[in-house]
Amino acid sequence: MAVSVHKAAVVGKPIAHSLSPVIHNAGYAAAGLDGWSYTRIECSAAQLADLVAGLGPEWAGLSVTMPGKEAALAVAAEASPAAAAVGAANTLVRRPDGSWYADNTDVTGMVEVLTEAGVSPGATVTVLGAGGTARAALAAAARLRAAGVTLVARRPEAVAELAPVAHTLGLALTAAPWPQAATLTDAEVWISTVPKGAADELADTVAWRPTTVLFDAIYDPWPTPLAASAAAAGCRIVSGLDLLLAQAIGQFEHFTGVPAPRAAMAAALAAVRADHS
Repeated sequence: MAVSVHKAAVVGKPIAHSLSPVIHNAGYAAAGLDGWSYTRIECSAAQLADLVAGLGPEWAGLSVTMPGKEAALAVAAEASPAAAAVGAANTLVRRPDGSWYADNTDVTGMVEVLTEAGVSPGATVTVLGAGGTARAALAAAARLRAAGVTLVARRPEAVAELAPVAHTLGLALTAAPWPQAATLTDAEVWISTVPKGAADELADTVAWRPTTVLFDAIYDPWPTPLAASAAAAGCRIVSGLDLLLAQAIGQFEHFTGVPAPRAAMAAALAAVRADHS
């Protein structure tokens, strides 16, 4: 009997560093999903619509990373409440009629990893950045019933774009200019969503409180200078790898329709992490 072919991939730019194929392919193997494969596709936000339009019926879904999370929402016929609320999606799922459904598993993933790190409802949160991952961070903060969120970005217009998102989510949002980032040390949770290198300058200037939880969405290279400085001060650290696994669990179940073999997927990621440490 021929094995049905099912494809999925992670799309973004740059994409060569992504470890998503390690996680998903390990999941397929552990779940006995013969004929399933997961790859990487280099794709900018502007190229995403054409890429999706050209995919054949064998494609089950796409994981979308920077810079395409906002563009992903635009190509979908329908979106989950989470994706619609934040205006960004990290997951595109092919439906039986050929249309695409958008979700944002970054949101549930962030809530999971932050809760595991000891973040309690009512915490105060500082978010660095204003892109697609920052949008998910706002939704996670809302689900954690954050007492207040301070958004720090280089471009004032980017902050302005997120103000309606915060309003929809019921968040009390305060904007702060980038030069003030290092002074915002009263927050109980820091979430850095900026690209590689963008927050390095803060590593030597932030006066960390050891009770702060830092989540840095980057995982290559790791640790980032920001994470290393926070760890040295005694802060609890959540890495981009922690989120990568948590959000992949939701994507796997979207794409395949079967429960994710979490232990096998975590083990595959841990093995790669050990090889690079």
